[in-house]
Amino acid sequence: MPYLDLGNNFQMFYKIDDWTDAWTKPETIVLVHGFTENTEAWHGWIPHLARKYRVIRMDLRGFGQSGAVPADFTYTNDLFVDDLVRVINRVAGEPVHVIGAKSGGISLVTLTNKRPDLVKSLTMVCTPVLPTDGTGWIERMEKNGLRDWARHTMRGRMGSQMPERGIDWWVELMGATALSTAHAYLRWVGTVDIRPELPQLTRPTLVIANDTPRRPRAYFEEYQKQIPNSELAMIPVDGYHPGGTDPDACAIATLKFLAGLPKGS
Repeated sequence: MPYLDLGNNFQMFYKIDDWTDAWTKPETIVLVHGFTENTEAWHGWIPHLARKYRVIRMDLRGFGQSGAVPADFTYTNDLFVDDLVRVINRVAGEPVHVIGAKSGGISLVTLTNKRPDLVKSLTMVCTPVLPTDGTGWIERMEKNGLRDWARHTMRGRMGSQMPERGIDWWVELMGATALSTAHAYLRWVGTVDIRPELPQLTRPTLVIANDTPRRPRAYFEEYQKQIPNSELAMIPVDGYHPGGTDPDACAIATLKFLAGLPKGS
């Protein structure tokens, strides 16, 4: 299995999906997952994206096959950006389109501002721009474990139309995250506010959004308007993770956005 050695005894697990015609040279997309997820969270997106693009997905520090981090580990935007720069330079080898699901999009905003030379476009899939409210999450995780927390929160995340077998699949995926990683990540994501960075974005940006009590339509409309050269795509599902609830609609919206970019973007 492919791992990228990023030094300091850390190896990042990644996958490449490329179903494009063998005689073509496709552009590259980099996918960044959210909290307690890993590469498999993009499962439903890959058939859509990989037919037209070379797709790189990785397990971020602390998640999946990249291994756990200690509870006192310090996550920062700069750390995530540094990891992503090295993935783009060493695995992609060219500027890329970046797509982030939920909190996975936070570091991509910073990456796009700091290294616009590496980013062709940015897609934010229900990305929070204010500190995430995880009230009671750590307490429940410590008492009953990650799988119990995942099941307790999953219906709100995935909506009323997700079948029970789908809920079970996501519980297993997200519940496999180490408690120590959850401690470290929630300490970071519970304080990060990227609103000041939004007006600085210079790359074409798609905001994929939906309308739920946790983050209503107005939340996304307000911050999308702060981003120059941006578009809003609404996904009509009642869970706040449309990238997981309706990957087909999200991937199709993303491909439409990418197809509309000027050549060479």
